[in-house]
Amino acid sequence: MKFSFFSVTVLLAAMFASAVTAQGKPAPDTQTIAALTQKYVKQSYPLLKDLLSVPSDAHFPEHVTANVAWMKSAFDGRGFETTVLETGGPPLLLAERKVSAAAKTVLIYLQIDGQPVDPSKWNQENPYRPVLKEQREGQWQIIDWDNLQGALNPEWRVFARAASDAKGPVAMFLTALDILNAEGLTQTHNLKVIMDFEEELGSPHLPAAVEKYKDELAADMLLIYDGPRHTSNRPTLVFGARGIATVSLTVFGPRRPQHSGTYGNYVPNPAIRLSRLLASMEDDEGRVIIPGFYDGIEIAPDVRAVINSVPDDEEAIRRSIGIKTPDRVAATYQESIQYPSMSILGLESAWVGSQARTIIPATATAELDIRLVIESDPERLVGLVRQHIEDQGFHIIDGDAPTDMERATHDKLISFDYEVSYAAFRTPLPSPAGVWAERALVRAFGEKPIKIRTGGGSIPISPFVASLGLPAILVPAVYIENNQHSPNENLRLGNYVDGIRAYLAILTQPD
Repeated sequence: MKFSFFSVTVLLAAMFASAVTAQGKPAPDTQTIAALTQKYVKQSYPLLKDLLSVPSDAHFPEHVTANVAWMKSAFDGRGFETTVLETGGPPLLLAERKVSAAAKTVLIYLQIDGQPVDPSKWNQENPYRPVLKEQREGQWQIIDWDNLQGALNPEWRVFARAASDAKGPVAMFLTALDILNAEGLTQTHNLKVIMDFEEELGSPHLPAAVEKYKDELAADMLLIYDGPRHTSNRPTLVFGARGIATVSLTVFGPRRPQHSGTYGNYVPNPAIRLSRLLASMEDDEGRVIIPGFYDGIEIAPDVRAVINSVPDDEEAIRRSIGIKTPDRVAATYQESIQYPSMSILGLESAWVGSQARTIIPATATAELDIRLVIESDPERLVGLVRQHIEDQGFHIIDGDAPTDMERATHDKLISFDYEVSYAAFRTPLPSPAGVWAERALVRAFGEKPIKIRTGGGSIPISPFVASLGLPAILVPAVYIENNQHSPNENLRLGNYVDGIRAYLAILTQPD
């Protein structure tokens, strides 16, 4: 397969790869970082376009193969040693570049895959064919890609699947490497880069792979180049993330759908029973009322001070989302994500809209997720949910459908399946890794970053923390309003430029 990397960058990378040592130039200051980013950013747009043009749905092996090849070529051409790490599923790709006299090794996590796409929902011909857009009268309109060779409007967006989550940050990092190489700057630490090609599937093969390749992945810290900045779009560091478990419930009614006229008032409706069950799990203000769900979570005064230091404009957040009153699990948004949560992801029973028919459905299904924090054990929380269901009078069946005996013996029948995808993690804010990363962002932007104790989302980093004992910190770069996971995902170009600045500062940050 042939990839059209811009040739000047690859040539410069090869020329300087052997010369990246502790004897390079001193760390650039804020103004120099900004100037170098502006000098090279136009050269990086073909790279960004190439990367986003490689389909990235991990459900398709051919997508995985193409992305592994693309990334291997990209890092080989920049003086890295690359190794494909087999996992029993989509492989991991490890890239390493050492420098002499380095005091630390930094492991960087990059996500390469993106969410599946429904092209019919996108306002462009192909979600894997990136387009440049500007907003006119509240609508995003396609403009010529060649506009990027002129003056940059930071509000322009590149629309493509994985533009923000998370190939955009990958292109930012590769561009920062190209600037470092082209300018002969000092790479201040040994680099290891681990690339995940199935993150959007929950990285099911990652925990075992991290354990298997512990020696290859050994480092002093882990940086994750993923996720959106704070809502203010200021430089941000995130020191933790919630984990995630999923639960699938199906309530069973009659063996097959029944006529609602013939059997209404006689045959119990599984959709109503499921609705009542779900409603019994939360109160009217959004608090989970399953006994023990929040046990073990205490917000000490010093922790609350850290949480309250995040400059959220909650009125603007609610206005942007389109809600009047938030749930009342906690007093503020930041405090609310310090607790585990439970959400209904989807409901399905019979048919709706033009397909609606006058029947009592045979089944009703709900998909839930439980967001985890480090103070709460995942298996315990799932067990509490299961016990609550049984306390509501449901009999949990063993298979996919109830037996005749179960139908004759129990009034309320339900299936219960769950999976713990990955646990939560949290790194102390005053850790040496956190202090070092903060100094880098101060040098990049001339201001202190916003420091978030725990982000609300989930990423598969806990295996690195548990198996390797690494402090882990997210260095997010993309804009928070980017249609992540949705149709018309996009990358704000002002954030693209800032991401290059941040990652260049980290590459050159002294100990």
